[in-house]
Amino acid sequence: MAEAEGPHSDAAGHLLWAAQLSADDGCVGPGVRVFRHGSATAVVSPGLSGRDRIAVDGEVDDALVLVRDEVLAEVGPGHRPFGDAELIAAVVRGTPGLVAAGGPGFLWMETAEPPSAVPEGVRWLDAEGEREAVALFEDAFPGSYARPGRPGARRWAGAYDQDPDGTGALLAVAGDAWSGVGCGFMAGVVTRPEARGRGLGVAVSRFVVDALVREYGRAALMVDADNPAAIAAYRRAGMRGREFAAAARARGSAGPS
Repeated sequence: MAEAEGPHSDAAGHLLWAAQLSADDGCVGPGVRVFRHGSATAVVSPGLSGRDRIAVDGEVDDALVLVRDEVLAEVGPGHRPFGDAELIAAVVRGTPGLVAAGGPGFLWMETAEPPSAVPEGVRWLDAEGEREAVALFEDAFPGSYARPGRPGARRWAGAYDQDPDGTGALLAVAGDAWSGVGCGFMAGVVTRPEARGRGLGVAVSRFVVDALVREYGRAALMVDADNPAAIAAYRRAGMRGREFAAAARARGSAGPS
């Protein structure tokens, strides 16, 4: 049975992120439900970063019972369990109708330490800057879940190519999106193709990571495991990662009864 109380403050970062806790009253976000069984916790979070998600953590035996017998019986078929890769693999093996989600694996990266240095020349974008960022996404990262104007995208940092008169093109951005108490979240990091190799992605990432750690106590993100350049950039921004995986209902499966 779902509980109204959110994860504890010392819970795993992805559980706190999924809970979308409010700074005003500490309540979970709209539509969020929290399930517990023994050592395991599952946080059902609809529409989080473009998907209906179920964040899972805990010992394998408890997590299997929780996801298989309780959570999946309560939520729609589009919800995807995600968490530590070994834990999700065990849940998939033990749950009829559940399969590993397609696509590359991914890393959950986070830090509770501000970067050692925050670059100059990066700033939070105003409304005009966010309009420029939308055009940058259209050109360089059209598949991004996070972009200015979409639900959950709170603010955007950008780096410009400054001309002598103080104007210039927006070259790189990073967003504070879907952050909640205990876990700030960075998303939508993109650099204009012709400006890559200049460290601008690291610069905007450092700026946002610093702000998220100071405001939420932790900064996190998800990145595809087959994107070594992005992973290296986030490590340079102070992030450390571990292998995560997601699962989905098999097509045509009604799931566990």
